[in-house]
Amino acid sequence: MNKKIKILAAGDIHGDTLLVRKLADKAEKENVDLVVLCGDLTHFDQSTENLIGPFISKGKKVLLVPGNHETLATADFLAELYNDTTNLHGYSVKVDNVGFFGCGFANVGPNELSENNILETLKKNHDKIKSSDVKIMVTHVHPEDTLMSKMSQFVPGSKGVKEAVETLKPDILFCSHAHEAEGIEEKIGNTRVINVGRNGKIIEV
Repeated sequence: MNKKIKILAAGDIHGDTLLVRKLADKAEKENVDLVVLCGDLTHFDQSTENLIGPFISKGKKVLLVPGNHETLATADFLAELYNDTTNLHGYSVKVDNVGFFGCGFANVGPNELSENNILETLKKNHDKIKSSDVKIMVTHVHPEDTLMSKMSQFVPGSKGVKEAVETLKPDILFCSHAHEAEGIEEKIGNTRVINVGRNGKIIEV
């Protein structure tokens, strides 16, 4: 029997290094195997220091996607700066029996992606991990027509993410983006959709 993997997932850090230290302490205390960061790690690409290092210093592997507040270059820089860190945008990773695939950015604002681009990126990456026992999709933007999309007057949900969930049927979707919906968990079909928020969620799969 495959052992369980314990994950700390968080997003919308916006350069808050004090928050990162608190999350890294939480990751250590909860003895998680993996940290997943759902974008908007910086505030418009400023202050990239001490956003990943505190997790690495605790011996934690980090997966991340960029949000609409950072460029792909910044996300790649953060991933390349540290060992055991992977930018999941346009990429996929297997950790034991769990497959992770992701798409960063959002459907509005700076670093905008079209809905079709979001959908096609997720489909392409899913193909590489579709044989995994558990499949986890990681995005920055949340799906449209959901409770979390109704809770924000400022950032719309994504049609592309919603269609990807309905088509690919991952077991879990981690997202953030809608600050007002932090901690909300709902379902699309059999997929658990979790807005992980700044303070993070611990999930065991």
